[in-house]
Amino acid sequence: MLRLSDVTYLVRDHDEAIAFFVDALGFALREDETTAAGRRRVVVGPADGGTGLVLARTDAPAAVGDQAAGKVAFFLETDDFAAQHARMTAAGVRFREEPRHEAYGTVAVFEDLYGMPWDLIEPPRG
Repeated sequence: MLRLSDVTYLVRDHDEAIAFFVDALGFALREDETTAAGRRRVVVGPADGGTGLVLARTDAPAAVGDQAAGKVAFFLETDDFAAQHARMTAAGVRFREEPRHEAYGTVAVFEDLYGMPWDLIEPPRG
């Protein structure tokens, strides 16, 4: 068995990224530890489990927010699109479009705290 446990996600500041992922997206803070050498490891992810994001601080400003060259790289799946869309909108998440219905589900593109596009998607029930 293989499973993707965590992926690296570049950020400018750990605390601002934690605030976005926990407060705006509703993720859980899974880990926040600083080593004796001063290296901080922060992991956030959906509260129900699955792949986490290792928030890695970088001083390379061009890479932050452009990790996928302007493409959607992350697909946040939900079983209640309307509720999540309303909650995220109330939390200040900027959606680039109105929700739309596609063969693969209900979807809308939103931006993370750096302007990188993500999909919020509810697959069709079947």
